[in-house]
Amino acid sequence: MDLKTLQQRIRELRRGAARKDKHNLIGAWREKDRLNGCIIDSFVIILRTKGCRWAYHSGCSMCGYFNDTNPRIEEEDLKKQIESALEKYSGEPVVKVFTSGSFLDDWEVPSQIQEMLYRRFEDAKRIIVESRPEYVTPEKASRIAEYGNIMVALGLESANNDTLLYRINKGFTVDDYIKAAEILREYKVPVKTYVLLKAPFMSERQSIEEAIDTIIFASKYSEVISLNPMNIQNNTLVEYLWRRGEYRAPWLWSVVEVLKRTSHLDVDVVSFPTAGGKIRGAHNCGACDEKVLSGIMNYSLTQDMKYLENLDCPCKRKWEKIVKYEDYAWDYTLNR
Repeated sequence: MDLKTLQQRIRELRRGAARKDKHNLIGAWREKDRLNGCIIDSFVIILRTKGCRWAYHSGCSMCGYFNDTNPRIEEEDLKKQIESALEKYSGEPVVKVFTSGSFLDDWEVPSQIQEMLYRRFEDAKRIIVESRPEYVTPEKASRIAEYGNIMVALGLESANNDTLLYRINKGFTVDDYIKAAEILREYKVPVKTYVLLKAPFMSERQSIEEAIDTIIFASKYSEVISLNPMNIQNNTLVEYLWRRGEYRAPWLWSVVEVLKRTSHLDVDVVSFPTAGGKIRGAHNCGACDEKVLSGIMNYSLTQDMKYLENLDCPCKRKWEKIVKYEDYAWDYTLNR
């Protein structure tokens, strides 16, 4: 698929061609998580919405969540989805709510639907919702604070404005993130921050160092930081580069390196790699992937460094050489 065909395909998907499902959740399941230093069960809900408003305007280079959206979604559809989620809910202490955009955007999820979800899951110890910074206002934060159990997750991705603009096309700046985080902090609403590992057009070493710098920066504003290694999603610029052999998802060794070098921070830094061990997700050589993923998972749940120690494989030597020398190859290619 050439770039022109990809762009046309994305436009068709965003218009809702071939997407008719309105009443059904994209998904709901249970998984382990960490809350107040303890390993607990969490309940994950993915609502099918109109999608991210930024995706209609332009969209991020790596985000394919628009594939699951439906621009014809109405309030009644979202109500039915929430009721469907409640039927599957078994009282897990943490409820994580995902959409394909921002839960706090009243255009994507009307305010009355937001309130409905908060009330329906009010017995949970924590409800985590996601938002882009522009939808975090003092009015919204004040209302959220009244419930006392809601955390807002902000997808900062990188503390480097050049990466946000030129590599991710994120549509906001670091200052926008700071403004949103400070509003939430003013109203004592806890913040979770997402940090991306290996945006396109970066070497493995650059992506490691930038992720570490971003985590250190975000630790000033966050209770939890989630390190999200890139996974290659359908109909995205990153997939286009990957199919041309111009992008590789990060190594799991890079995830381990970032976690080790941020373990001293006074926040929980966790990572649960999507598609980990697969060609479209963070992976190593294949032989050690399961072992390394298990170490990353156990560290994320416990914050105990013992799970990251003594991980080894012959492919680690290859990763070390890539980290050490890849930048030189890039410089040679660009300047020859």
